[in-house]
Amino acid sequence: MSTTMIAIIVVVVILVIMILSAAIMVFPEYQRGVVFRLGRLIQPKGPGFFLIIPIIDRVVRVDLRTITMDVPAQEVITKDNVPARVNAVAYFRVVDPSKSVVQVQNYIMATSQIAQTTLRSVLGQSDLDHLLTERDKLNARLQEIIDEQTEPWGVKVSIVEIKDVEIPAGMQRAMAKQAEAERERRAKVIAAEGEFQASEKLQQAAEVLSKTPAAIQLRYLQTLAEIATEKNSTTLFPIPIDLIEPFLKKQLSS
Repeated sequence: MSTTMIAIIVVVVILVIMILSAAIMVFPEYQRGVVFRLGRLIQPKGPGFFLIIPIIDRVVRVDLRTITMDVPAQEVITKDNVPARVNAVAYFRVVDPSKSVVQVQNYIMATSQIAQTTLRSVLGQSDLDHLLTERDKLNARLQEIIDEQTEPWGVKVSIVEIKDVEIPAGMQRAMAKQAEAERERRAKVIAAEGEFQASEKLQQAAEVLSKTPAAIQLRYLQTLAEIATEKNSTTLFPIPIDLIEPFLKKQLSS
């Protein structure tokens, strides 16, 4: 066998190996291959092993795993004209590989832009108190709107969470004063309610004692016992006139 023939065989083997390596595709479980044959879309391939026609077919890899995307901080004017700076995080994934390639040029960038504009729009329709206290409702509203707009791209937005809300320092001081005033108001109301309940109980006790004179004496003796437990240098015990009235009558009759 001549040297030329050997060289031809080697070249052919190398070409076959190159063609086979280009034709054989292996994708992991979380990836799909969007195949274009002569520019026309055919059924997505994968996962696992599959073959394509080199030169004729072009394959675009699409990752199906959930993507965590930070939505950049947005300057928002709330419904009650308070400036705020809000950022968020969005979780989404591709559910239709073909649409994610054909319907939009870059689905990650497009989803990010939609999330930013929706964040400004939705939060601009809410007042500051609503933004601070009812985040769950706002998160659900954001997720619903963003998911509706990305559905034609084959993208499913599962979660949108507002992370931080920054407000001006002057507004923070005003809110702190308001919270302090609210706490003082509640403390005064609780103290007043306690006084009112105590006065009601004292009134009921007085009514019970007034019906039974002996109970008054027992209460009097109990009070004396309580006073006696204190470490006082001098204790005065007033004597009820009812106790000495019989002796006074006897003295007068004699």
